[in-house]
Amino acid sequence: MRVIDIDDPADDRVDDFRDLNSVDRRPDLPALPGGRPGRGLVIAEGVLVAQRMIASRFAPHAFLGVSRRLDELADDVRVVGEPDVTAAVPFYRATAEVMAEIVGFHLNRGVLGVARRPPILSVDEVLSGARTVAILEGVNDHENIGSIFRNAAGLGVDAVLFGSGCADPLYRRSVRVSMGHALLVPSAQFDDWPAGLDDVHRHGFTTVSLTPDPQAAVLAESVDAERVAFLVGAEGPGLARATMRATHVQARIPMSRGTDSLNVATAAAIAFYERVRSGTMGQ
Repeated sequence: MRVIDIDDPADDRVDDFRDLNSVDRRPDLPALPGGRPGRGLVIAEGVLVAQRMIASRFAPHAFLGVSRRLDELADDVRVVGEPDVTAAVPFYRATAEVMAEIVGFHLNRGVLGVARRPPILSVDEVLSGARTVAILEGVNDHENIGSIFRNAAGLGVDAVLFGSGCADPLYRRSVRVSMGHALLVPSAQFDDWPAGLDDVHRHGFTTVSLTPDPQAAVLAESVDAERVAFLVGAEGPGLARATMRATHVQARIPMSRGTDSLNVATAAAIAFYERVRSGTMGQ
């Protein structure tokens, strides 16, 4: 990493960090309104998320931050003194005021990393060797997706797969809420949904769809297969009926006090924990 001081917010060297809140110019959009191609960059916000980006397959090509955050990243990078070392990743150092003008708002976390999206993983690559996975359908809230990735990382889930109707898991807010785990937990998108569940079954997974249906099996009794894939759906409508029919088991979390369901990220976390508690994840 080489340190480059930025005094002018209009400096084009920091364009990858510009206008992060703009609806039609955000650098993390793969496609812009009107069908225009976007940059499709991945933004890591904060020291911890930047550290996880450095450790991931999303190799950062630049950082922007205040001097204090550079010091906090010192154990994760090697800072070179020669400004003409072109192979080094630049750390664009700026004051908080200049950084706010570039980004479009005051960034409390004080540092951003940016990476290009590597080639996407295939479903087969993600499922190979996995024992527990999460499959999302219609989950279009970035914070829920980020929370699911964080829960997956903390509770030993090997991968997250996406059916139809899901939001971009690499949007800045998803990456931030996941605490960077959206960059570390492998993920893939099905090309054909729900027909893609055939591939999951071919890999030997028992598919368990979560539902509030009181007639469904109890979740805790449905998690001890050798390989398990948990399916969760959007807030409100949940999983499509066709999707649930394509799974092996429909399971429910027992509820009380007239509550019919939980937030999707919470429900997923309970499913992951029941899998851990069953003692079958490491067999």
